[in-house]
Amino acid sequence: MSEHYYTARPETAHDEAVFTATLRGMDFKFVTDSAVFSRERVDFGSALLIEAMQIEQSDTVLDLGCGYGPIGMTAAKLAPQGRVYLVDVNERAAALARRNLAENGVTNAEVRTGDGLEPVQGLTFDKVLTNPPIRAGKQTIYRMIDDAHEALKPGGSIYVVIQTKQGAPSMKKKLAELFSDVEDVERQAGFHVFRAVK
Repeated sequence: MSEHYYTARPETAHDEAVFTATLRGMDFKFVTDSAVFSRERVDFGSALLIEAMQIEQSDTVLDLGCGYGPIGMTAAKLAPQGRVYLVDVNERAAALARRNLAENGVTNAEVRTGDGLEPVQGLTFDKVLTNPPIRAGKQTIYRMIDDAHEALKPGGSIYVVIQTKQGAPSMKKKLAELFSDVEDVERQAGFHVFRAVK
């Protein structure tokens, strides 16, 4: 069976790569590896989410399914007085995210490894950001959305990026069951960024 990027302990041989990206007008350097999602560039969905997300200076933010860290790292730069938690089940991705935070001098963020919101149990957030692992299946993703709703402060919001063909309409419906205010804040090339406010 081939390994997915949401495998907890990938055994695929390491094959590191380095690239740079400009996100929200800031330059970042990323170290990536085999068995992590979108290892050669920041994927279109994540880039779209990064452009659309509204982060305040002192927000507490969760990047759920952080991969090697582009979303959470950008959020940390946008919230210099805030705190960002990056969580991923994939230990290799989490280790890369830690290296990338250090590499880019980001000190107001930390990476935790584990499934869904387990590693941040008991914390509450102003913003939750996720480019969900579609291949993990609807049940897993919807559980992540349920847990994120629980962990959000009143008035807090979740940003979810998802492709139309990978279930954007049903994701919008799922969000509407939990949140009072669901908006399509960005749409491009078959991708939707939904913002839902608690």
